Amino acid sequence: MAARPARQPRRDTAQQGAGVRLARLLQAMVALLLLAAALWAAFWWQRGQPVWAVLGAVLILFFHAPVMALEFALLRRANRADPAPRPSTPELLRAWAHEAVGAVQVFGWRQPFRWHRFDDHLSAAAAGRRGLLLVHGFVCNRGLWKPWWPRLQQQGVPCIALNLEPVFGSIDAYAPLIDAAVHRLTQATGHAPLLVAHSMGGLAVRAWLRDGAGDARIHGVVTVGSPHSGTWMGRFGQSLNARQMRAHSAWLGRLAQDETPARYQRFTCFYSHCDNVVFPCSTATLPGADNRHLRGQAHVQLLQHPAVFDEIMRRLESDAALQPAENSRSPGSTVPASICGQARTSA
Repeated sequence: MAARPARQPRRDTAQQGAGVRLARLLQAMVALLLLAAALWAAFWWQRGQPVWAVLGAVLILFFHAPVMALEFALLRRANRADPAPRPSTPELLRAWAHEAVGAVQVFGWRQPFRWHRFDDHLSAAAAGRRGLLLVHGFVCNRGLWKPWWPRLQQQGVPCIALNLEPVFGSIDAYAPLIDAAVHRLTQATGHAPLLVAHSMGGLAVRAWLRDGAGDARIHGVVTVGSPHSGTWMGRFGQSLNARQMRAHSAWLGRLAQDETPARYQRFTCFYSHCDNVVFPCSTATLPGADNRHLRGQAHVQLLQHPAVFDEIMRRLESDAALQPAENSRSPGSTVPASICGQARTSA
């Protein structure tokens, strides 16, 4: 009987440690919320008040929903002067409801408990296939990408999903992690990988491109809800990476100084007028990039839009040099991408 090939390690020790630290923090948060909800429900149930017991427990478990409602109110105000289409009230309400439920799935289940349940996919069959590097955003880990993993593995895509560490450190500190992952993918496949980044991950990729002269080492970059010009919400964050993401921050200014229009043309940037974290919404675009607006999508919800995954698969299968798409912004323009066709804007 032929010997079974040795199973590939899930990820290096440092990456595993990074995932554990954030996962434990989120696990503690989940445990505290469940305990508080259980105590509240028990207290009022024993007093013959089942309605108060259930209602209060639900409000404790969904304490984030009112906070998100405020975010959506603020984004609606902030987007009034943005050139992107204005969201309707039903679009905002649907996006709020989806994000409130999605936050429980992402921060209450996938990232605390499921982040290590799938391996990086670098099998012997990876040679000759273009690889994919997934870079998450602020206060996240690789569990964010779990819904994508079965499809990626089914299609045989060589893939690495990072854990960014330190969680609240400088965005500059993530560049070596990206560099090492790009090197691993290139060695395993023989091709420059495609990088996909959500939220802050897009800034981490740009920082790596600046520090590592990585333009020749990548096939391209897809960002999803990344605060390329900062975000209004950044003013409430006090960690170093949150301060770097503030609109018009000195760090963002220095980052942009080292970039060229040719680099931006390697980017596809998905953004939405219902993004409750990155707004005004056109801050998630880059001049000269292929900027694609998705209607009615909240910040994490953007990752579930089929246009995002379809574009990634198209880019993985394309070996031609990337040219600016027909709706890309002109270099140096401050106007976001035009909205034309189902491929560029979706309900």
